[in-house]
Amino acid sequence: MAAASTVTPLASAPSITGAGAPPTAAAWESAFAAALPYDAFLQKHATPEQRARWEAVHATVALTPAQRELLGGFVRRMPVLVLSGAWCGDCVNQCPIFAHFAAAAPALDLRFLDRDALPDIAAHLQVCGGQRVPTVAFFSEDFTPVLFYGDRTLSAYRAAATAQFGSSCATGMVVPPAEALAATTADWLDQFERVQLILRLSGRLRQLHGD
Repeated sequence: MAAASTVTPLASAPSITGAGAPPTAAAWESAFAAALPYDAFLQKHATPEQRARWEAVHATVALTPAQRELLGGFVRRMPVLVLSGAWCGDCVNQCPIFAHFAAAAPALDLRFLDRDALPDIAAHLQVCGGQRVPTVAFFSEDFTPVLFYGDRTLSAYRAAATAQFGSSCATGMVVPPAEALAATTADWLDQFERVQLILRLSGRLRQLHGD
């Protein structure tokens, strides 16, 4: 989703050293340090009405025992940066899922960055030439990029294409049906697991950790 927000204008946003093409690992780490944990992100950027929508979806997300076991078995530290917007319907319907993942996986280091906060970094997280959110950047522990993924999962795009081909994104006004939310959760978990396995099997990281 790419909608207007009410945050600080881009012209006054700070810049990140090394945010060229591509950004350096240090630039990604600086962006990550400037991002916020889930609750702090909502406290800073969401209106009470927007926060209520996020909380409604968060209360509906339910991980299965198998999913919790999988997440709890993550070994490598895995920084995950979510480019997001508190006003975005797609973020409302997906980002609370990530909070559940992080609660179940101590190895996950999850942060949220407002889409307009660091435009020189956000410019590298475009989807199909647009600044859509949520877009998720996965990193190794030393902030080497591993995967960029967004703004909707395959099941969400299939549902959108079936129900309303060519229409705008979800508003976030209504909590997704349980079946749709479960499918989106499974889709996202596949990506989180994929990155964790990439990190776990990395020869470079195995040598570093001696495992």
